[in-house]
Amino acid sequence: MPGVSGVNGSTAYGDATVNGLLKKESKPSAPPQTSKDEIQLVLQSFRLLIADLCQQFGMGHPGGAIGMAAIGVALWKYAMRYAPHQPDWFNRDRFVLSNGHACLFQYTNLYLSGYKAMTWEQLLSYHSERPDSLCPGHPEIEHEGIEVTTGPLGQGIANAVGLAMASKHLAATFNRPGHEVVSNHTWCMIGDACQQEGLGNEAFSYAGHLKLNNLTVIYDNNQITCDGSVDLTNTEDVNKKMEAYGWEIVDVEDGVNDVEAIVAALEKARDPNREKPLFINVRTIIGVGSAVAGKAVSHGAPLGQENVKEMKRQYDWDTEKIFHIPEKVKKFYENLPSRGEQYVKEWNDAVSAYTKEYPDLAATFKDRMAGTLPSDWESMIPTSFPSEPTPSRRSNNLVMAQMLAEIPTFMVGTADLTPSVNLTYKDYEIFNPPSLKPISGAQGSYKGRYIHYGIREHAMAAIANGLAAYSPRTIIPITSSFFMFYLYAAPAVRMGALQKLKVIHVATHDSIGAGEDGPTHQPVELAALYRAMPNMEYIRPGDSEEVAGAWKAAIEYEDGPTMISVSRHALPQLQGLTKRDGVAKGAYVLQEEKHADVTVMAVGAELSFAVNVAKELSTKSIKARVVSFPSHKLFRDQPIEYQRQVLRRNEGIPAVVIEPYVSLGFERWADAGINMKSFGHSLPGKYIYQHFGYTTERMAKSIEGYLRDWKSGKVGRGEWVEL
Repeated sequence: MPGVSGVNGSTAYGDATVNGLLKKESKPSAPPQTSKDEIQLVLQSFRLLIADLCQQFGMGHPGGAIGMAAIGVALWKYAMRYAPHQPDWFNRDRFVLSNGHACLFQYTNLYLSGYKAMTWEQLLSYHSERPDSLCPGHPEIEHEGIEVTTGPLGQGIANAVGLAMASKHLAATFNRPGHEVVSNHTWCMIGDACQQEGLGNEAFSYAGHLKLNNLTVIYDNNQITCDGSVDLTNTEDVNKKMEAYGWEIVDVEDGVNDVEAIVAALEKARDPNREKPLFINVRTIIGVGSAVAGKAVSHGAPLGQENVKEMKRQYDWDTEKIFHIPEKVKKFYENLPSRGEQYVKEWNDAVSAYTKEYPDLAATFKDRMAGTLPSDWESMIPTSFPSEPTPSRRSNNLVMAQMLAEIPTFMVGTADLTPSVNLTYKDYEIFNPPSLKPISGAQGSYKGRYIHYGIREHAMAAIANGLAAYSPRTIIPITSSFFMFYLYAAPAVRMGALQKLKVIHVATHDSIGAGEDGPTHQPVELAALYRAMPNMEYIRPGDSEEVAGAWKAAIEYEDGPTMISVSRHALPQLQGLTKRDGVAKGAYVLQEEKHADVTVMAVGAELSFAVNVAKELSTKSIKARVVSFPSHKLFRDQPIEYQRQVLRRNEGIPAVVIEPYVSLGFERWADAGINMKSFGHSLPGKYIYQHFGYTTERMAKSIEGYLRDWKSGKVGRGEWVEL
């Protein structure tokens, strides 16, 4: 295997190897039955096409894609199992481009390998004015052949871990001896930046722990970032780091031309005796063949017209031809669609044989592939709950225990907070390698559906995106942590919303009422982020009945993730007032007053405050109606007639909201608010509300004064007032 060595023979991490390649490009070693001249022509065509595409509109990232040309040939032509004409084939290999700025690497390979949607015209639309372009500045999940949206560095490798976990879990659940209906591999390209991002290292660590031998990471080791060479900021030995994380290491010394060596390295990925994820360290040259080869300037800017012409001269190409793909290159790729169809046929035959031998299991497998939940899932939610005060985090378990136990679609995970988030269920099994025998805790298997992510909130949310992206609704991942720690996870939660991935996030300890952990754990500002996030269904339920409504809404929502925000401390159960169906509308009337003076709204853990304040105001001859407002998004989705019916502001009735968060966002729905103007405080829960003025008497007095100012005209209509 020319140019390939195992970890013991690996060269030191650094730019010495890359500098050596710059001095002398080695002759390519062709895979069997392919001439070296043919491979060289394919590589030249790929590099020049990338250069021309970036030059066309004067924008783009040419360097990395050019340097990775040989990797692309090895993957799409030789290593990956996929079907260009059936891009959603269930058992396809998954490919993730974590260094998403090199998107032309993926788009060009999709075109050359025969994906129908990636037409020649579409490929030429890169950085054009076409709004229907399939070639955005970073890969996006909506397009054929793109498994996940990548861009923020580190997200893609964490998504790839989720994809590999999904495959492991489904294989362990459904495969039987002689019948491997789930056998796909996950491939992930990374660059130098994914090695440095904290998220990437969280993902590497966890994948090594899980022994995901169905995951291969290919490292485009060109030693260049935006600011310059990597050694400007990073001098770690990447191979040793990855070995310490529990990965098997393979080095490819000449990743510029040696396709045979890359293919040989990729073939190790399918070794059935390998127990670890595979890390292939491929030395490349960014912008190879250009005047700026090996330099940071080639990363994110076109190479320049004269530079591109000079590249063509060096290759003995016609300098006046642009976007040229020789017929020999087209012929090199022409068998890939038919090969893919054969893969699909063989798999369909395998599923047919599996169905004959295991008809019941096969029926379940087909339901899972279709993303079908049992028709009676809603009946698993209790119709009533205990009347005593209950933390809404505990209500989660009351609502979901049966469903989590009986519906295998759900995979529940937590970032080291199992005792706090209350999402275990009867006889739950941990997702872990079956060989692992922890000193403390139960032994697991890949069949397990309860995921211990460790203290890795960011990776948890990004891996959950990968689980969800494997196939729509085949797995519905549930993550859980303290609400404050979803600030750590926020970039991945946002990426899930951007991709409309069905993930349910459970955020506990969401109120200053959590108390003694102090302001570091009291998320007074974080709801504003998630309420503002497109496609995010953020719900803050007020008691067990509303928690039931929140879960029902989350399970029914198909256009993105949901976050259910719940309390640590016990909440009064407003039985007879709260309604689960009301939660689905975002806001609804708890107590109506025909001739009301004011509407008092409250949210989540503080919902009972509004009921108490309305009662207190009635002693002052002030008629207050009460509204529960668990979700801005769900309320925004309602018709204007319904919104007016709930708020009645169009009738001249002012609305006051009570929520110990910053007010940002409620100015749209209310006229005044009793909200936080500062961070929280470290006090026991029963004292902290009093400290910040959230007592019934003080809140009623504030509203009474506000109504005097409202009626006298001292407060103008449409002027938000902080009470």
